[in-house]
Amino acid sequence: MSKTLNVSRPASLRLQSCAATLALGLVAATAATPAAAQEAEVELDTLKIKDRTSDTNPYTQEGAPYKARVSGDARRVKPLVETPTTITVITESQIKESGQTDLRAILNQQPGVTIGTGENGNAFGDRYIIRGQEARSDVFVDGLRDPGMTIRESFAIEQVELTKGPSSTFAGRGSAGGAVNGITKRASTEYNFNRAELGAGTDNFIRGTIDSNWKLTDTLAARVNLLYSYQEVPDRDPADRKRWGGAVSTVFTPTDTLQILLDYYHLTARDLPDMGVYLDGTTGKPVKTPVYAQEQDFLKSDVDTFTGRIILEPFDGFSIQNATRYGTTDNGYVTTGYRGTTLSTHQGWQDVEYFVNQFNVNGEFTTGSMKHNLIVGTEYSDQKVTNGIYTNVNTGTPNCGTGYCIKDAAGNYYDNINTLMGREITKGRVDSKWHVKTLSAYIMDTVDFTDWLTVFAGLRYDALDYSNTTIANNGTRTPYGYSEELWNGHAGISVKPTENGNIYFSWGTAKDVNGGESDLGSSCGYGGICVPSVPTGTSTAAIDYGQPETVQNLELGVKWDLFNDRLMLSAAAFEITKDDVFEQAIGNTGYDLTGTLNTGRNRVRGVELGMVGNITERLSGQAGVTFMKSKILRSNNPANIGEPLANFANNAATAQLRYQATSKFSFGGTATYRGKMHAGQPDGAGSLNRTVPSSTVFDLFASYKFNENFDVRFNAGNITDKDYYLAAYRSGSFIYKGDARSFRLTVGARF
Repeated sequence: MSKTLNVSRPASLRLQSCAATLALGLVAATAATPAAAQEAEVELDTLKIKDRTSDTNPYTQEGAPYKARVSGDARRVKPLVETPTTITVITESQIKESGQTDLRAILNQQPGVTIGTGENGNAFGDRYIIRGQEARSDVFVDGLRDPGMTIRESFAIEQVELTKGPSSTFAGRGSAGGAVNGITKRASTEYNFNRAELGAGTDNFIRGTIDSNWKLTDTLAARVNLLYSYQEVPDRDPADRKRWGGAVSTVFTPTDTLQILLDYYHLTARDLPDMGVYLDGTTGKPVKTPVYAQEQDFLKSDVDTFTGRIILEPFDGFSIQNATRYGTTDNGYVTTGYRGTTLSTHQGWQDVEYFVNQFNVNGEFTTGSMKHNLIVGTEYSDQKVTNGIYTNVNTGTPNCGTGYCIKDAAGNYYDNINTLMGREITKGRVDSKWHVKTLSAYIMDTVDFTDWLTVFAGLRYDALDYSNTTIANNGTRTPYGYSEELWNGHAGISVKPTENGNIYFSWGTAKDVNGGESDLGSSCGYGGICVPSVPTGTSTAAIDYGQPETVQNLELGVKWDLFNDRLMLSAAAFEITKDDVFEQAIGNTGYDLTGTLNTGRNRVRGVELGMVGNITERLSGQAGVTFMKSKILRSNNPANIGEPLANFANNAATAQLRYQATSKFSFGGTATYRGKMHAGQPDGAGSLNRTVPSSTVFDLFASYKFNENFDVRFNAGNITDKDYYLAAYRSGSFIYKGDARSFRLTVGARF
């Protein structure tokens, strides 16, 4: 028998050992026995999909696998339809049916999000821009910041929560445009199940996953997720991607009021990266080229994290939650760029070590006729990032002067262009050490004055110690450092004209500090430490590091649940203003630390419309569209004033639809449109002669369920084989290409 979530209390705050519950992501049981847990009844006349099988996302609305009802973050105390901000949730069902696996590809299909290139052409792993604001350091896992520019996979993810708009009350420093929070799969003592999938396809694609939950005793359970994946990048051989990893989650419930969770996550990624094609700076258009990556090129990431959680609910309406995480990440890359005449080398490595502890007390109580949902919390984090370079010796013979060309004077491509440079690569010296320690405290209250009127507010204080030591080629060490205090808040009001509708107005802020991006060292233009020009010999202790960048968001929105809460419609109008922006010095096209402090100001205005859930008896899906406009309001460079932001698409839309044709067969597809955008650095004007063209990409999928134990899914990516592009390197000549057409077949078994 499937269970429904309690309407009066969000499932993310409940803890009961005798029923299917949610506790910071604990996977809900949906059947009294393993046999019943595997039932997946479909009644086409009402689209009543009883998909609450044992391995189903527990946060979704029953019967609507694309629609999340609640957040996996316990600090989001209301159902999503009553949460006064724009939060897009991509559930596991939607991720699987889309055929996407990496977080970068998943978010690239979301309106309001664009993909950017990083320092020196590659940001180790993933880089995101949300509503025009840099967000590569604003990625979280189960509410805890996940630092480092690592590659992020979806095999252990229950759902991805994309918050749009400044959210520093929840996230801390940064989060100027929003934040990304991955909710992981958790063990449960309610059932046993095993789910395996094996996929194969074009471009030598192979992917295998295992998801198993074992009820060891009535109080102890373990869940294991395993991954192996390999594929050549479609139509870009010899570029390829390889992944393997594992996640172990355990839960121990010694009493009805106490729960202890221990998690371990590992991912190894090994890619031969493709930097894309040539971008003609004269015409502003991409020029197709063969893959010029050298066979010694690589992009690697090794991730290990350990997380422990203690959840105590001594009585109904009150809980104490403590989470501790320790993690390390080793990243590195050596890649090849092409500037239209010769090849160039781009490289770097990064070692990340971090510790974080978060403590929350959640309480529900009344004062007179007012119902409060109060959260008081503290957080301590210690993040260390060491950046370095690789030593590269090219043993190949130059074929055009002192350089390496992939085609001759007649325009014909040379043979064996992937071995021209003959790289010999060794891990080299450290060039920067970034270290930030932060102590935070916050309080948030959601007050229901009546059944139709709610007021919410929150305040957060962050005290941080920042240090960033740069190390020159000759070994000279230059230390930069300061202490900073940040105050952020949010407030607003929501009105429920009907039981299922919510109209809200909200205000929120975010702040970020000078040098807040950990992978940049002293590169001012991309978020590294930025200082004004100072006389030679001046002590760095005397440097003015400026004031934090400040962001303010105003949002007016409406959310409405229809069809027994299985369809949600939403609309929001917003304005994000970023002030006191750190800017690169005029005329500096490199990555120097010299810049100007607090001289920039920009603004993004827009409207976002959304839909998720069951549209008709047979049709379900998620769709969204954004119409935005960005503008630089103030700059140290007068030529930038009035210009749009770089890496910013005014318009974007996506729709993933699924049609249940019979009780066993379903099919659907995804359409993703993104308007053109211009290359450039964060908070700066786009380069009009380096344009990422607009594009529309279509993916298709179909699923057939043979019985309760076996099913098969077919995916066709980029079915029209559209040449589309993700991002252009800011200063030159190469542009990342999206994947070409691909086909995959995945067989699933439950036992």
